[in-house]
Amino acid sequence: MTSSRFGSPSPSHAGQAARACIDCLTLGNPATPARSPLFTVMEIANTLELERSVANQAWVVRNNARQGASTRISAWPLRFSRDTREKPLLYLHSAHSSAQLCAVSAESARRGIFCNDNETLTTSWPKGADPSLPLWLANNPDCLPFDPASGDETRAIVLDALHRLYVEGQPGFYYLALHDHEQGPRLGAQDRGDALQGMYKVAESGPLDASLRVRLLGAGQAFEEVRQAAALLEQDWGVASQLWSCPSYTRLAREAAAAERWNRLHPEAAKRSAHLMRCLGHSRDPVLAVTGYGQAVTDQLRGFVKARFVALGAGSATSRSPSRHWIATLALKALADEQRLPTAKVEQALQRYGLR
Repeated sequence: MTSSRFGSPSPSHAGQAARACIDCLTLGNPATPARSPLFTVMEIANTLELERSVANQAWVVRNNARQGASTRISAWPLRFSRDTREKPLLYLHSAHSSAQLCAVSAESARRGIFCNDNETLTTSWPKGADPSLPLWLANNPDCLPFDPASGDETRAIVLDALHRLYVEGQPGFYYLALHDHEQGPRLGAQDRGDALQGMYKVAESGPLDASLRVRLLGAGQAFEEVRQAAALLEQDWGVASQLWSCPSYTRLAREAAAAERWNRLHPEAAKRSAHLMRCLGHSRDPVLAVTGYGQAVTDQLRGFVKARFVALGAGSATSRSPSRHWIATLALKALADEQRLPTAKVEQALQRYGLR
């Protein structure tokens, strides 16, 4: 853990505070209805502020447009509090650009859990973010970025951040992009660890023709379009799908790159694998990875996927995030490029879905 201008961190104090927060957020919440990521974070923030058992155990800073002008401005509680010991920080903000996010992280010495609701606001940018923002996130070694699809994923990520940052004392900060759509997937007990590593399997359709199968990866709000694309592929074209939710393409790419580098430097040692490769295995079925950000976010995986790989994001087909019809059509094209179905099927899909 690094020191900051707010005083020398006390791992024992921060760890105790984080454990109290984790216990408070975990107990009495065994099963909740489906919630959006934004609703879930607001619920967590309210609990940490109002629950007596965690009074003064965490900073909750609200500096986002949703809260209005009358709420706290910037990170002033951190600057003026007499308690200089590090405590868990949940920072709610609305940063549209990398410059704004850089300023937010600098205010807290690049420590904490930063939750951005800019996707819920009206802007001309995909996911409410200047194209520089996701690139800054992906290339900032201090940051572990997530784009959760559901409230279940969001809660798991926040709990993991509390443990890793403050109980274990690991450096850096977590970033969560928040949308306000109540959608799946629900996170089972077996899936939690996989989700935190970057991806987990949600569903698999079949039995259909084994040669007509694709793997569809989706993150954040775009996951719902991926789910609907899987339904279109099965109903309209007889194509089976594996459906994966990917809360963090960046974490998948970083771990895969680290494993590849280790294997390169240790040629005689047992080879290391990464979560991405363990999930996708040696199958040659095409992989389509979808994000609401620009295509560069999913392109991070390209060098580590052995099967035909299609990266989709805002700008890949239209200026907006890929729709279910584009995802389904490009899945058909990937199969046609593998000579598993006639190219005429792709032409039929373009006409059927009115894509040109």
